[in-house]
Amino acid sequence: MSDPRIGVLALQGAFREHVTLLHALGAAAVEVRTPEELERCAGLVLPGGESTTIGKLLASSGLDTALQEYEGPLLGTCAGMILLAREASDGLPGQLLLGVIDIVVQRNGYGRQLHSFEADLELEGDAQPLHGVFIRAPRIERVGADAHVFATLDGEPVAVEQGRAIATSFHPELAGETRVHERFLERVRTAGAARI
Repeated sequence: MSDPRIGVLALQGAFREHVTLLHALGAAAVEVRTPEELERCAGLVLPGGESTTIGKLLASSGLDTALQEYEGPLLGTCAGMILLAREASDGLPGQLLLGVIDIVVQRNGYGRQLHSFEADLELEGDAQPLHGVFIRAPRIERVGADAHVFATLDGEPVAVEQGRAIATSFHPELAGETRVHERFLERVRTAGAARI
């Protein structure tokens, strides 16, 4: 049986780094730009970038509807977290939110580009810190009862999961950090096993 195909949304933003990291982990990663390409993927990564621009490109490509119907595991980093959130407290009217994870986020909550930073994060169940790169990063303002926090920065949630989805405020792929992607790939494998 061949490895499941992992899609990386490739409309805008830091998608190439995700593809490279997934390949390094032995995953069959492909760039996704159309609903037809999404259909062939067992899981999807929603990368960082500019969330409103990504939303507009999703609408113009038809991927907005396809994503709302997609049932595979999802990983959202930075702007991808905003897409997966239930609510953006400072979101624009009509901004696409999939509502897959019960969190409320603030876009650019850690500041603009010039406030970008790197930090070691506390990762649940692991003594080794998780390194993250924060670039115009969303801040999690509220976490719902069904969402689980698995990484924090100074006690503040920066990585959450719920059901089939994982979201991070930061870019693990820019830090060469593999543990978030490994967590996602495990979900893809588990989902595939459940379908057999």
